[in-house]
Amino acid sequence: MKSVACELLATQLPGGALLAAARPFLEKPIVNAMTPIPQDTETPELLARSAHNISRANAGKPPMKADADFQAAAEKAYQVTGDELRQFIEQFESLAAEKADIAEQQKDVMAEAKARGYDTKVIKKIIALRKRDKNDIAEEEAIMDIYKQALGMD
Repeated sequence: MKSVACELLATQLPGGALLAAARPFLEKPIVNAMTPIPQDTETPELLARSAHNISRANAGKPPMKADADFQAAAEKAYQVTGDELRQFIEQFESLAAEKADIAEQQKDVMAEAKARGYDTKVIKKIIALRKRDKNDIAEEEAIMDIYKQALGMD
């Protein structure tokens, strides 16, 4: 029995002949994820097992025997991992919302400072300087003075 792929390829080649090297691969039935699964196996457990057996069949291996203990452990691991993953995602989303709220508050503070006549660029530079180590600032200022002297900017 020829597969559909075999017949399609035969009609597209000159003279309808198959390449000798491709014949063994194309003439055996192709099993893939699109192969229909019988109606009586449409439970998640059996669908997962069927998908695994299809991948084993494509690799030329026999299907695995059902193991209830393994299946129960796999389901439990999936549930724990899913719960833990959901917890991380919710925590990250909560922090992102807090971050957005804080950024909005910072914008409000800068807008108020600007409305009162302060230069917001200078305020931001002072904030950046306050975050840095005093020794680093002193070293940078000393180098700046040396460079200014070399350029005659004093």
